[in-house]
Amino acid sequence: MKNFKFFVFAVLLCVSSVSYAAKVDTLQVPSAAMSKTYKAAVVLPNSYAKSKSAFPVMYLLHGAYGHFGDWLKSTPNKKLVQNLSDQYNIIIVMPEGETFSFYLDSPVNKGSQFETFVTQEVIQKVDKTYRTISNRNGRVITGLSMGGHGALYLSAKHPELFCAAGSMSGAVDMSTMLNRESSAQVVKLMQPVFGDKSGNSEMYAPYAVMNMLDKLKANKLPLIIDCGVDDFLIEPNRELHRRLVYNKVDHDYTERPGAHTWDYWENSLPYHVLFFNKILLKNQQVAKK
Repeated sequence: MKNFKFFVFAVLLCVSSVSYAAKVDTLQVPSAAMSKTYKAAVVLPNSYAKSKSAFPVMYLLHGAYGHFGDWLKSTPNKKLVQNLSDQYNIIIVMPEGETFSFYLDSPVNKGSQFETFVTQEVIQKVDKTYRTISNRNGRVITGLSMGGHGALYLSAKHPELFCAAGSMSGAVDMSTMLNRESSAQVVKLMQPVFGDKSGNSEMYAPYAVMNMLDKLKANKLPLIIDCGVDDFLIEPNRELHRRLVYNKVDHDYTERPGAHTWDYWENSLPYHVLFFNKILLKNQQVAKK
């Protein structure tokens, strides 16, 4: 009898935990800039449905070769993002960035305008659809690899939109991809962004986070940057760290064991959310005064 009661209790506990887990929406986001509609995944914490308050938002960008659903299906723990949303009472938005957009506005292709898409169209749609803190004090951004570049790049260019930014294994100097054995494939994949000049490293320079030190210093946004010691992007990240230190740009920089893998990013993301949470809570406390 005791075993039966324990079984019933365990079943009820599981049902309860499922019922009160974070909710995942798929949001359709029309893009006037690209004359196309893209999707974004939106995770709402369980507390959202029970509250009338406005919630902070974290934009979480996927990497190259990926799509908007990657963070929900590729981490070893498939509930990672939902659990973090519940733990920190934050809305987490994962927009589409296509396989190799690097979250730039292409100078040659009107169909690849992902800087405009994220900073104008996605944010506007999210703020209209959900109860968000719809100003920079309630909005942060981070991402992995291509998305790490995107988060730092977009926040550097649009400091009026975000109060903090991060990068996990970020492609902070895109031209380094041309030095790899797969450079011919990289050039082909980058052609929708840079056209026939995709093989010219100088084409990438104006868009590299590595070369945006003046903006990063002037904006004074809190930054969190990390990379695995076995990651093929570790040296560009170390160089960015050195340049930030030399230019006296405050930032949190960490190297951990790991490579360019989902195991590494699953371990990394909670540190980013914790870092952002402290800033968001402080902003909310200031706003209440």
